[in-house]
Amino acid sequence: MTVPRQLPNAITIVRILCAPVFLWMLLADAGTDGALRWAAAVLFVVAIATDGLDGHIARKHDIVTDLGKLLDPIADKVLTGFAFVGLSILGELPWWVTIVILVREIGITVYRFVVVSDHVLAAAWMGKLKTVAQGVALSLALLPLWTVFGDGVFWVNGVTMAIALILTVASGIDYIVSEVRASRRARL
Repeated sequence: MTVPRQLPNAITIVRILCAPVFLWMLLADAGTDGALRWAAAVLFVVAIATDGLDGHIARKHDIVTDLGKLLDPIADKVLTGFAFVGLSILGELPWWVTIVILVREIGITVYRFVVVSDHVLAAAWMGKLKTVAQGVALSLALLPLWTVFGDGVFWVNGVTMAIALILTVASGIDYIVSEVRASRRARL
């Protein structure tokens, strides 16, 4: 079976387009934990799950592109960024957590665009781990599971969000250190 060369990039673009729809549903629910909240959470979970799908298809069919390497992390950042902001707007996540995460995400993205003419900064293993941790933490925070399982869910959400925050900062530091080392080697 021949897979269209742009299928992985199309999946990535759909993920980007899902982000504003997801945010609208989350905010339209206004913290009432109703049908729109559940729908927003399910849309987020499905959209974030496609992150692995597009990469898998691209690698399996040997159709990895520089555009895909650039768009994929941007799609992740748009979707997760909207989720962090939405949760902070609803008062469910402290703004300082969202700000720390967004500063790291925007900083790395801007850096990617700055160096794109020199080299494509692909996601490193720690960045991928960070994305998974953010996806899990956000999925748990978005799904109103406390309405089903009780307030103990908030403790689980806090732990997973703390892990995501730590990995976000650590992976940002890892990118900086790796780029500084590569820059030093290039000058030698």
